[in-house]
Parts: sequence; C-alpha cells; structure tokens
Amino acid sequence: MDTASEGLDNERTWAGAVAAAIVALVGGALVFPKLVYDGFIWHYFWGPVVADAKGASCAVRESGTTKFISDAEACATAPEPVAVPGYTLVSEVGYAVTLIVALLGVVFLLRRLDVGRERSLFYALFPFMLFGGALRVVEDANDALRQAGAEAIPFPWNTLIISPIIYFTVFFVTLAALVVSVALARRGVFEEYEYSLAGIGTLVLAATIGYLFLLALTTGRVGLHPQVLVVVLVGATLVTAVVWWGIGRYVPEINAGTGFIGAVIIWGHSVDGVANVAVLDWAGALGLEGEYGAKHPVNDAIINITSSMLPESVTSVIGTAWPFLLVKIVAAVAVVWVFDEQIFEESPRYAILLLIAILAVGLGPGTRDMLRATFGI
Repeated sequence: MDTASEGLDNERTWAGAVAAAIVALVGGALVFPKLVYDGFIWHYFWGPVVADAKGASCAVRESGTTKFISDAEACATAPEPVAVPGYTLVSEVGYAVTLIVALLGVVFLLRRLDVGRERSLFYALFPFMLFGGALRVVEDANDALRQAGAEAIPFPWNTLIISPIIYFTVFFVTLAALVVSVALARRGVFEEYEYSLAGIGTLVLAATIGYLFLLALTTGRVGLHPQVLVVVLVGATLVTAVVWWGIGRYVPEINAGTGFIGAVIIWGHSVDGVANVAVLDWAGALGLEGEYGAKHPVNDAIINITSSMLPESVTSVIGTAWPFLLVKIVAAVAVVWVFDEQIFEESPRYAILLLIAILAVGLGPGTRDMLRATFGI
C-alpha cells in the first residue's frame, strides 16, 4: 500500500505527464499545423467525428479548411488527409491510452475525496451506465432524423453524442455528479454521497429516455415497440437468476469475492446477449421493421461461425445470435470468479473501478441495442 508521500508523488507524476502531453499536442499544432493538427489530430481523431456529425462519407482537410464529401468514390480518390466516420488503428490506440490515463486520474481523485472504497459506489453509478447506452440511442435517433431531413440536434452540438466523443461526455457528466454529490454530503445536505449520486444518474437517465419518448410521439421516424423492452429485461433477469442459482448451488466460491455485484455483472452482460438475440433472431416475431445487423465484431464473427457450422434449416428456426449470449455469460462468470476477496482487501478502489468498467462494457451496448429496437431506430 502506498504511503501518503508516495501517493502524492504518483499524482504529481500523472499530472506532469498529462500536462506535458497537452503542451506537446497544442504546441505542435501551433508550430506545425499541417503535420500535427491536420495530419494527426484532425486526421485520426476530430475529422472522423465531424464527418459523422455532418452525415458525410468523408471529410477532407485542405488549406486549413474542411470539406465534406458524400460520394464514397470521390472519397477514395481525395488527397490526404481524409477522415472517414469510425475508428482507425491509430485512434483506437489513442483512445485506449486515454482511457487508462483517465482511470488512473479517477483513482487519484477518489483517493483525494476519500471515497470509493465502499461497494456502494458501484451501485450508485449503475444509472450512469444505462444513461450512456440511452444517450447513444439519441445519437442513432438524430442520425435517422437527419436522413429524413429533420435533424433534432444540429452541428456542432451533435458532436457531443457521437462516438467516441460521447464517452467523454458521459465521463464528465458522471465525474461532475460525483464531485457535486461528495460536496453535498460534506455540507450535510445528504447523509451519504451515494444517494445524491444515484439520484443525479437516475435524473439524467430519465431525461434521456423521456426525450426518446418525445421523439416517438412527435416524429414519424422514431417508433415505439415496448415488447422489446419487456422481452430483453425479463429474459436477461431469468438468465441471470438461473446462472446465479447454479453458482450458489454448485460453485459458491465463484461469487465469494464480489457478492451481489457479481449478479449485477452477469445481468448487465445478459442484457447485451439477450438484446442481440431479440433484435437479430426475433425481429420478425417482435414486429420490428427494417433490418438490424451485428454492431460488435465479436458478435458478427460468432454469427458467421454459427451460420457456417449449422445448416440453414436449423438456423432459420433457432437463429444465429444465441451463441453470443452464451459467450457473454461465460465471460461474465469468469470475470466474477477472478475478483476474489483478496483483490478487494488489497486494492478496493481499483477493484470497484474495474468492475464498473466491466459492467459498462456489457450494459452500455446492451442498453443501446435494446432501446434502438424499442424505439424502432
């Protein structure tokens, strides 16, 4: 365990490294704008976002200005730097490094605030994980409305809900809620900071879903299929209940460390798995219009493997997405098993943050898939 002086040194090292990186990027962009800004920052990070926000096939940076092209063939012959909506290997590495740095910063912040050692933080942040997935559906709805000529959130505000910027938006909303909640608790407004933190999360989640309901009632492009919501939530709950009962009955050592948090982890990943099965295999039975495809590379690969191994006469009956649900359950149970009591005793803050991240990886995409189908987007 770090001493107080060692912890302070680690914080200073982290802050110095972050400041140095920012100075290098900003300074480089000012001194070498074509090389650093156009060729790196814009090309791999900001360009794909603005191209997506404008609904363009690509964006081209030329003489300090950005041009948007809707023709895919023209994008292929355009001079570099050309930015296409989506991710590249460079941007994925950059975002992964940013995530690690941000998590370290959060650990230092939690230590400064003297919170985060209790498991109650995990439950207090639960609404924010649902909020992240719901906000992604607002992005999907805005894209659908834009294609119909009725964009609800105009540029540049829509960049805040476009991937990957949306992850920073959710992160800073959550971070602000945490700081405000701790401040309110220390002023005696609330007995514990977790109450107000969960309340803020529930409020932003309700506002986001309420906005989607408003779009469903006032626009023709956003629909409403509540049966999807029922099927996914009930299905995920039943799957979790069966798995959790089996663990407690036959291998109780699996959840000895996490306790009920383990059940929440399995439920979150079950939502992702059941949502994929419902949308990809049961769309017709649920009355969904349009075509839905796998958004996760792993899910897409599993579907392709299932399709190649089983005859069409079988897959037409049982579908091809159900193995993804099995993979999600196995992975979630394995993660729960890894987090034993020793991890919580030695590094409780790291353990709680990692479990929050693990739940978000499953519940976030699952919430998005479930709500997209619910609102017919």
